[in-house]
Amino acid sequence: MEEQSRKPRKVREEEDEQEIWSWGAGTDGQLGTGRLEDDHLPQLLHLPSLSSLGPISLLACGGAHVIALTAGGRVLTWGRGTSGQLGHGENANSLYPNPVTSLESYTIINVAAGWNHSGFVSDSGCLFSCGDGSFGQLGHGDYRSHCSPVKVSYFVNKHVRQVACGMRHSLVLLRDSSKDQVYGFGSGKRGQLGISMDMVKSINLPQVTLGFEDVEITNITANGDHSAALSAEGHLYTWGRGFAGTSSHLCPQRLSSSLLFTGVALGWNHALVLTSDGEVFMLGGSHHGALGYLEKLTPEKHSSDFREAALEKVHDTDGAKVMQIAAGAEHSAFVTEKGVVKTWGWGEHGQLGFGSTRDETDPQVVNVGQELLNQDFTVNVYCGSGFTYALRRRRLPFTSPS
Repeated sequence: MEEQSRKPRKVREEEDEQEIWSWGAGTDGQLGTGRLEDDHLPQLLHLPSLSSLGPISLLACGGAHVIALTAGGRVLTWGRGTSGQLGHGENANSLYPNPVTSLESYTIINVAAGWNHSGFVSDSGCLFSCGDGSFGQLGHGDYRSHCSPVKVSYFVNKHVRQVACGMRHSLVLLRDSSKDQVYGFGSGKRGQLGISMDMVKSINLPQVTLGFEDVEITNITANGDHSAALSAEGHLYTWGRGFAGTSSHLCPQRLSSSLLFTGVALGWNHALVLTSDGEVFMLGGSHHGALGYLEKLTPEKHSSDFREAALEKVHDTDGAKVMQIAAGAEHSAFVTEKGVVKTWGWGEHGQLGFGSTRDETDPQVVNVGQELLNQDFTVNVYCGSGFTYALRRRRLPFTSPS
């Protein structure tokens, strides 16, 4: 049964010190600096509206807007809102984070940002969407846009676990009849919905993605005209637009590799994958995402899951294990176990954070508070189409009041 009121959450007996840095394209206010201009170096944000609702647990970056999810299940958005993707009840940009008030009676556990649309999942399994709906990517059975989150009625009696938003399509992972299933809706012209063996222009109601009948999917992601999923066994599945000049796939194809994967990040023309050993590999990336030094792995040939796009190992990790990866339109980033952030690829808007607009073919260190590297902290990096965020959290011991 759907919960109508917010459940109180137990306060953790510790305090978190938090830093949020942003850089890159900023002409729609997506950097949260209060300026409508690009920043070529990371900027430490001072935003009382973010800290007032508690620590941020994750960010989702879209075409030019950002969604912040707090540890307590609250949502704030900022940046471009001309299609209603901020969920503030109007089609207007926002220079600073503002709460999505219509979701305050729910505890939100997952969010996603597409080019001009957004998705939100509550702990009770409800899915909400807002923004541009002209390709059916909101899943409401029509092609209307919405400036406030609207519950996707198709999933009312189901339990949604995760939502992912691409350029003009959406994916949903849910527990249905004791089994995980993936659904797709929106634009399908490159096969990114995975719902049919024939090309589908677009659909406005969720349909089951084919090929996962005997596979336990644990994570989904989308960007551009690409879709991807990770299985509980560590296998990577991709569908939609092909990488490195390969043809589009109308249904999920398993990447043929003996490696086990724990993470995947999609760009417009490339993908990054993270292995269980903390190594990073790339698919595609022949333009801005190309690297100066790559070790190409030839795919193993299996009749049921062969793909021709080769995995290319990303070096320049300084011998450290990589903990997290992220990809924008045509730039990439990762974070090592030492908390070092590295970026490379397209740099026209300063989204690499090096103080210039040059493209870079090799991962280089971005200075986001490097003086804290010896402290007890975690770092996560997030990429929008042409901008980047880093979230640094330093855990402090909690002292009980006397």
